[in-house]
Amino acid sequence: MEARMSRRTQSNQSRRRQTNRAGNPQRRRKVHTKYKFSTRRMYQRTFIALGAIVLFALVCVGWTIWLGQSKGDEYEKIVLSQQSYVSNTIAYRRGDILDRNGNKLASSKKVYNLVLDPKALTLDSAYFEPTTKALQQTVGMSEGAVRKIIDKKPDSHYYVVKKYKGLSRDVVDAFNELADKDKNIQGVWFEEEYVRQYPYSTVASNVIGFCSSDNVGIWGIENQYNSQLSGKTGKKYGYYDSDLNLVENVKEPENGKKIISTIDVNVQGVLEQHMQKFQTDTGSKNMGVIIMNPNNGEIYAMASSPGYDLNDPSDLSKYYSEDKLAGMSDKKKMEELNEIWRNFCISDAYEPGSTFKPITVAASLEEGTTSPSRTYVCDGYQKVGGSKIKCVAFSKGGHGTINICQALMESCNDALMQMGDALGGKRFLKYVNDFGYGQKTGIDLPGEATGKIFTEDTMRSADLATSSFGQSQTVTMVQMAAAFSSVVNGGYYYTPHVVKEIQNENGATVSEIETQPVHKVVTAETSKLLRGYLYKTVEEGTAKAAQVKGYKVGGKTGTAEKYPRKKKNYLVSFIGFTPIEHPEVVIYVVIDQPHVEDQAHSTYATEFASSVMGDVLPMLGVYKNDSSGGTTKVQLPSTKNGNLPLEVPKGGYSTEDYQKLQ
Repeated sequence: MEARMSRRTQSNQSRRRQTNRAGNPQRRRKVHTKYKFSTRRMYQRTFIALGAIVLFALVCVGWTIWLGQSKGDEYEKIVLSQQSYVSNTIAYRRGDILDRNGNKLASSKKVYNLVLDPKALTLDSAYFEPTTKALQQTVGMSEGAVRKIIDKKPDSHYYVVKKYKGLSRDVVDAFNELADKDKNIQGVWFEEEYVRQYPYSTVASNVIGFCSSDNVGIWGIENQYNSQLSGKTGKKYGYYDSDLNLVENVKEPENGKKIISTIDVNVQGVLEQHMQKFQTDTGSKNMGVIIMNPNNGEIYAMASSPGYDLNDPSDLSKYYSEDKLAGMSDKKKMEELNEIWRNFCISDAYEPGSTFKPITVAASLEEGTTSPSRTYVCDGYQKVGGSKIKCVAFSKGGHGTINICQALMESCNDALMQMGDALGGKRFLKYVNDFGYGQKTGIDLPGEATGKIFTEDTMRSADLATSSFGQSQTVTMVQMAAAFSSVVNGGYYYTPHVVKEIQNENGATVSEIETQPVHKVVTAETSKLLRGYLYKTVEEGTAKAAQVKGYKVGGKTGTAEKYPRKKKNYLVSFIGFTPIEHPEVVIYVVIDQPHVEDQAHSTYATEFASSVMGDVLPMLGVYKNDSSGGTTKVQLPSTKNGNLPLEVPKGGYSTEDYQKLQ
């Protein structure tokens, strides 16, 4: 009995423990039922929500399809009208280049490029026919050409039709007149662009230079002053309204500045006419001429031969036959073009010959190693460093006893070598540097060479001897012109330059080119003596052929034997000035290897200089016998006030053209 009760008690206790561990079984069943009920309700709500979303999406899709089918064109216009855009940039106008008298040497002409908007053009079927008819009537563009562009770029809002670039204002006005009368002419506009024009074609080509297709200066003033000539582009911001009208906001471009050059287009033109005649009659490998003001460094004219047509600078047909051009590689063509574009007056270095002798004489007078009364004995040569260096009078036994004026008049190498020896290498090289040799003059044109001169370490006695009369060292034309100017102008060295001032587009001066002397090289007394010696050289010496009737001219000839010496090729030259007491014009003529059997004659240069001076001196206000008045023989058409000569012949003015203008 007790045992049964004990087992029952244990069983009850065991159940209680289990109940305590697991909790109330009845209660647990209630909690589980509630949880299952909540989960079911959550699934139901989620399903309902998803169904609602799907239903809403289907409704939206259906609504969109209905709108597209019923009002597609209308809504497409609305969408298009809400799309803002930024157009291509608005081109600035590159600044003009003018000569010293206001004639345009380079200018920019506004033209128009046809732009199509295929998307706008096809928004309404009513647009196509009137638009294509207007294009055909005014521009000359066929319906088929328009359709081809639409097929190629149906969604484009901007398509430049390359075939119809560079249109005139008249064409644009004619189209716009039709568009104003018919609102169904849509999807067409004209974009402004500027193209560079050179009214005088070949005149001053080596000075002016030209531009690339993207309006960047490549040579000459166009390159040197590219940042001033360039402006800042503008922009158009706009949108289409609901009627597809283009509503624009414009940020205007800033145009480039004007460059006022020192060039006189009439002097330049006449000079080039003379050069063309010389090359036709005689010819040469290279030829260069500089005409400048010795009192401030302004260059009135600078020309190399051959020149080229600035409006078509890559045209080689003037120089080579079709067969020759066909056989040229692109590399060879570019080499030939670079030679044509090259400015011989600043980029080529050569031995100057006897035109350098005034420099040696001036240095010797300054240092007191010679004097006007000093005489030299010329026996036809000097022995220097074991070498016999001959004078031009070697075959005649020399010039005999001569003074320094006669040494220049007769172009005596022997006397000049003696002057150089007395001066010494150190002092000689000091003046070579002071006169600007072996360094850039600083002329405002690209591509300037420096030439090659000796140093104290490299100069031998024979080098000093030959350098004293213009051999062994190399110079450029612009160096020679600047140095000679300082010899005759009172002793002041000026930086040669081709630009006078820079103006904004309204004509207000922005900056002027400094014309103050860089330094003083020789005294006024030395300069006066040299002017007298050089006048005698033209009147009685080797430069007689440079005389100009009615004018007093001074100058010096040069006949430099080129390397290799055995080939007997020569560079002949003349450098001169007028008037004598107060020089106003310096001219330097270089003829490299004239096309004649016997090249060693400076008369080719002196005769040329004489003929040029006779024509251009009146143009520069330098009249016969220092009197006032007079008229110019030849004058090119004026390009002032925007008047461009429309009939400039391809390749520039010929000799016959100038004769017609006289």
